[in-house]
Amino acid sequence: MQVSMKPLWINLVTFMCTFGGALLGMWLRGIVPAHHLREESRDTVRIGIGLVATLTALVLGLMTATAKSSFDGLNTGIKNMAADVIATDRLLARYGPETKDIRATLKRVVAYRIDETWSRGASHAGKLDVTKETETGEWVVDQIRSLKPTTDAQRGLQARALDQTESVLRARWVVLGELGSSIPWPFLIILVFWLTITFTSFGLQAPANATVLAVLVLCALSVAGAVFLTLEMDAPFEGLIRVSVEPVRYALTRLGL
Repeated sequence: MQVSMKPLWINLVTFMCTFGGALLGMWLRGIVPAHHLREESRDTVRIGIGLVATLTALVLGLMTATAKSSFDGLNTGIKNMAADVIATDRLLARYGPETKDIRATLKRVVAYRIDETWSRGASHAGKLDVTKETETGEWVVDQIRSLKPTTDAQRGLQARALDQTESVLRARWVVLGELGSSIPWPFLIILVFWLTITFTSFGLQAPANATVLAVLVLCALSVAGAVFLTLEMDAPFEGLIRVSVEPVRYALTRLGL
């Protein structure tokens, strides 16, 4: 499974900022005058950092909820689109042998979309024999519309097949509309800044020993991992957390039968 580079780099930056903030706090502890580290000062720092930590948790929770909602919506859209493709193929099969070429084209279009969406960098046209000018979802709609039904049953099947294919095309544009990042950059910048402040406070109040360093490393890795997983959901067709291709692959196996 390939890891998306954007979330990975942001994950590394988050870890470096948070753990670097902890080290900065430990360094400041050695040069700050002793009376600045009295209990009264520490209480004030704890209250302030508690507020920042609460805001950080709220922002991280909001980011996660936004990314999860977008991911789930996209996943549902893909499943519905796969079901509509199968329904279209079965309607065309019931129409009669005149739709054999249309069904074959529909299958190639679906195969092309799978490769284009889930396999970046592949040579689509040569591998799948799909030309963008004549073999697209719109071309399939036009071919269905050009059929010449001779019975009421065929006219009904043609109308239903047109409705299904139009539904597939609408779903495709909805899916494409969900591909943009749902997490604004200002959220990320502010989140990392607040995390850095929080970890700087940890280092300022903690003694410099191996146990404290180990705990701070684990904490920095944990928060960086949380940011990483959130951003992975925000890149639904690449990385570790992907929208499943299986519904569309299953649809592909059922086409043309």
